[in-house]
Formats: sequence, structure tokens, C-alpha cells
Amino acid sequence: MIRISAGTSHQLGYRKINTDVLPTTAYLLTGEKCFFNCGFCPQSQKALSPSRLLSRITWQNIELEDMARKIGLASADERIKRVCLQVVSSGEPILELRNAANTIKRFADVPLCVSVRVKDVNELKYIAASGFERISIPLDAASPRVFRETKGGSWQGAVDMLFTAADLLPGQISTHLIVGLGETEEEMACILQQLHDRGVSIGLFAFTPVPGTPMAGVLPPDIASYRRIQAFHYLVKEELINVHQCKFSSGKLTGYGITRAQLKKYLGDGAAFRTSGCPDCNRPYYNEKPGSVPYNYPRALTPDEITAAVNTVLQNLNEELHLNEEL
Repeated sequence: MIRISAGTSHQLGYRKINTDVLPTTAYLLTGEKCFFNCGFCPQSQKALSPSRLLSRITWQNIELEDMARKIGLASADERIKRVCLQVVSSGEPILELRNAANTIKRFADVPLCVSVRVKDVNELKYIAASGFERISIPLDAASPRVFRETKGGSWQGAVDMLFTAADLLPGQISTHLIVGLGETEEEMACILQQLHDRGVSIGLFAFTPVPGTPMAGVLPPDIASYRRIQAFHYLVKEELINVHQCKFSSGKLTGYGITRAQLKKYLGDGAAFRTSGCPDCNRPYYNEKPGSVPYNYPRALTPDEITAAVNTVLQNLNEELHLNEEL
């Protein structure tokens, strides 16, 4: 058995849900009740959340081989373009993900990626040899302080593992970062730059409070703060700016070192505000409820949505950008 997200279940024909956007990646989940105690995760040891939850998404148990057949059909007509296996650190997670990969590859010619904690280089090599095109090692927290408060363990050890992996498997390593765990915008910007410089691609998430977790009472991030970080991430990824030219005030991002006209031009197609991570990953409603303004748009933005998102970024920047407009 394996678990699949509600959107994936709909896309593969197991059950119907009301949604206006379908996933372009099949999201799978192995394991239950993690060895670790991340304060935001419903799969952690301390969480009282139902085991069917990860973030705000419910996950349905499905027979693995039947699911793999359906992925084969969905990939043939391009409804599914990638498979992402999310691994809960329980039981024998590395063996489970290899079994899942082998079964899927029997029925579907589709890129595979995995999100998993990696113990050492040998384990990393084993995962890569199992057929995964991309391996995401989740960092989640932007600084040692936030890592210690929300996850426990060594932030620097996790960063070093990411950098080692990126050197060993260039172009194949990703990570997740969660905005809203208590970091400053400056802390988030600095680690985003470091990861980009080392060739690690980044999936940006907004903190989602889940009932039953230790952080259930913490508010999700302010949308304006999230938009500023999204814009920074996109501009760094496109190598249009770097963190050293940006301005910060008490930890808040107040300037990108470019004019307002340049900023509006670079952000004008809305790409900065779409879901980031692996190709063809759109994660619809992973961080927000349908009907709300998405943190990560799972589709192309409308002109009005682009205007609103760009204006949210612009409205909080400092006067320097106004002065630079004439340069």
C-alpha cells in the first residue's frame, strides 16, 4: 500500500473532489508517524493530528501496483508529468521508496523525485541509484535558531548534507524552505542565496498551521512578507540580483537594489508567484484553502492577479527605489 494526495486521487480516478486546478505531479506518501518531532508537521511524534494528514492535505491508502498502472495511463496522456514521493522517516523508509520507484517504473515512463531525510552519502547514492531524477533533502528552517526551535538537531549539519549532495549530484538536489516559522526576511534571503549559489533548487512553502501539531496556534505568514520573499527568490534564481545589493531594516526586506521600473518588468509575467520546486510541480492548495488568495499559484496568473501581487511587493519597499527611478 501507498498513500496519495486528495488531488492525485482525483486525477487518477479514485475519487472526486471539488477543485478548479488539478495536480500535474502525482504526490505519493510512504510511512506514518515520523521518528522526528518537527513542530509544524502532523506526522511528527508529538502531533495529535490524524495520520492521514500532511500539511493540510489528506492522503488516501491505495494498493501500490494499481496506482502505478493508473499513473502510467495518466502520464501517457500528459495529465501527470512527474511523480513525487514524500517519505516519512519511519520503519524502513529507504527500502520503501526503492520498492515504490521500481513498481512505478514498470508501468510509467515519467520522471521520479523524492523528498527524504538523508543520513549520509552512502544513503544518498543508494537513493540516486533507485532511479530518482531529483532528490529533495528538506531543510525547512532558514536559520539555526529557527531550526532549533521548530525541528531540533543541527541546522548546519543539514546544510552541509545539502551542499555535499549538490556537489556529488549536480543539478539533482532540491530542498524545501518554509516561510513563517519565525525567521526574519533577511535570514530567509541569505539562505536562499547560499542554496542557489551551491546549485540547490528550492521549493518555497508558506507555514500552514495544522490542528493537533505543537504549532497549531501559530499564524501563517503575512501575504506581503511572503510576496517579498517570492520576488527575491525568483530574482536570485534568474540571477537578476543577489542578496548583497538588497536592503534590510530590522530583518525586513526593504529594497532589491534595482528601480521600481526594473522590478515591475522582471515580475510582470507573474512567474515569481507560481509554485516553485521541481519542473511540473504545482501543489494546488497545499498551503491554502480553495477560494483564498494563493501563496503559491498552481497555474498562470490572470493580469489582475499579477498586478495585485506586484503591487504587494512594491508597496512595502523603501524610498530608495523611488529615488533610483530617475537613474
